[in-house]
Amino acid sequence: MNIARRFTRFFFHLLYHPFAFTYDLVAWIVSFGKWNDWVFSVFPYIEGTRILELGHGPGHLQRLLLDRGLDPAAIDESTQMGRLAKRRLGPGQKLTRGVTQALPFPNETFDSVVSTFPSDYIFDPRTLSEAKRTLRNRGRFIVMPGALPRNKFLKWLYEVTRESPEAITDALIERFKQPFIQAGFLVEVHILESKSSQLAILVATK
Repeated sequence: MNIARRFTRFFFHLLYHPFAFTYDLVAWIVSFGKWNDWVFSVFPYIEGTRILELGHGPGHLQRLLLDRGLDPAAIDESTQMGRLAKRRLGPGQKLTRGVTQALPFPNETFDSVVSTFPSDYIFDPRTLSEAKRTLRNRGRFIVMPGALPRNKFLKWLYEVTRESPEAITDALIERFKQPFIQAGFLVEVHILESKSSQLAILVATK
């Protein structure tokens, strides 16, 4: 792992833990104000009412799901993110601190499982197995692996850190799909194009 990647991973550790209070500001800056739009773009792919979010972060998607009358639950490893999300959601929220490789939910609990901008844990066979276990038959696992901004500065930054590819190619889509296929899901990848970004949304059906 090169120095840039080590620094980037260290930066994200800080952002999700001791400096979690800066997350929204950083996300807004790096996306030029589009971060929540990117996160919310998964909503049309969600089915059913009982929804589990993996890696809820500061709780923006949870807030949207609640406002739409759904019955969401969520899990995140970060204590600091849990505090931010609880403040945003208020009473009645269903947030759990834990890891995706060992979900504390019964079999076939959820209609959809969703995750936006996850780290490598999302491709862990244990995470995929747990998501499949907690989904009802024909339930959906919806994942947005990332967004590619069309801003030249951000393209340069991603090239330097090598945290994101230059474009979403057929080869990259196949790489996204393979862990889910191996876990027994039926997989589709949807590419959303806009003037500001290119988004990949993976829909894996149990």
